[in-house]
Amino acid sequence: MDLQLKNKVVLISGGSKGIGYAIASSFLQEGAKVAIAARGKEALDEATENLGGQVMAIQADLTNEKEREQVVERVIETFGTIDILVNNVGGSNGSTTAETDLDLFYEAFELNYFSAVHFSKLVLPYLQEKRSGSIINISSIFGRESGGKVTYNSAKAAMISFTKSLADEAIKDGVRVNGVAPGSILHPSGNWQRRLNENPEKINQFVKDEIPAGRFGTAEEVANVVTFLASDKASWVVGATLNVDGGQSRSNF
Repeated sequence: MDLQLKNKVVLISGGSKGIGYAIASSFLQEGAKVAIAARGKEALDEATENLGGQVMAIQADLTNEKEREQVVERVIETFGTIDILVNNVGGSNGSTTAETDLDLFYEAFELNYFSAVHFSKLVLPYLQEKRSGSIINISSIFGRESGGKVTYNSAKAAMISFTKSLADEAIKDGVRVNGVAPGSILHPSGNWQRRLNENPEKINQFVKDEIPAGRFGTAEEVANVVTFLASDKASWVVGATLNVDGGQSRSNF
């Protein structure tokens, strides 16, 4: 399917590996111009090489407000505009609520939530000016229900709420905001691969017990949904956060 994304300018936070890398690859296949931002230079270099040098790679600490501003400035200087923003950067920390220092909650929100809010505020004026474009926030099924670490879950829950709030605000200017909530996704740089390597029997039992589809999802399956949501084929999808989880979520909304 031609999603009519040729020459669209896409900025992806956390785009050097895993789901972000798959999203970058998917947009490139559609003919888009892609910029990825991440902290690790080695991963950015590897992504650029594997993607055939077709991406603009920007090294930045995305928990830092000033560096987020610089990322957007560099994309605008290079491409002149931004059409699509994918807020993908994220990570988990801490343990239980009682055992997790408050500082770790702040860190989790800065990375998973405030980076998305700030990037959205920075990019929105360019989309409003054209009265078109899309913002897509990558959250998690655990933003809707218990599971995983509390710092991560709380930040992703906030992101789902933010997605709907900004969507209702921005659609009046022709800008669509949506989200994708992945379930357990297996890719080489992810926690599930590490856990599988450490204890295959335990993780295979987890898949059998917790994922009705009977397997982990792939980063490419998440990327396919993101690319669709960014296109005009999803023109009437506004404020939704779609589960991409093989039936794993226990939530019915």
